[in-house]
Amino acid sequence: MRRNHLFAAAGICLALIAYATLARLAGRPALMGHHEAYWVVVIERFSAYGLLGFLLSFLLPGRLALACSLVMAVAMGLELLQALTPDRDPGFLDVLQKAAGGTVGVLLAQTILAFLPRPPA
Repeated sequence: MRRNHLFAAAGICLALIAYATLARLAGRPALMGHHEAYWVVVIERFSAYGLLGFLLSFLLPGRLALACSLVMAVAMGLELLQALTPDRDPGFLDVLQKAAGGTVGVLLAQTILAFLPRPPA
């Protein structure tokens, strides 16, 4: 995949995550309605940040710490900004779920990159 496509995909993923995190509860997208089970919300968070970490890792090949740091910074920053939205409540457990998903995405992508053939130097 070309680098421009990766930038676009990561930007769209980040924009969707930011919207879902900062939107009012009534306007927040939901997979199974607004009364979904807690485990569905956890899977949504984990998967969204996993995809973001995966894309960032392909943008930053070989930079495991930087990709993980970026995903964690996004998770913490958006969670802190969520405190400014009246009907949303930030939580430490939410940050942990998001950071775990992002880290798994980064590790998965780095594992894939390790097995891909490298172009000759």
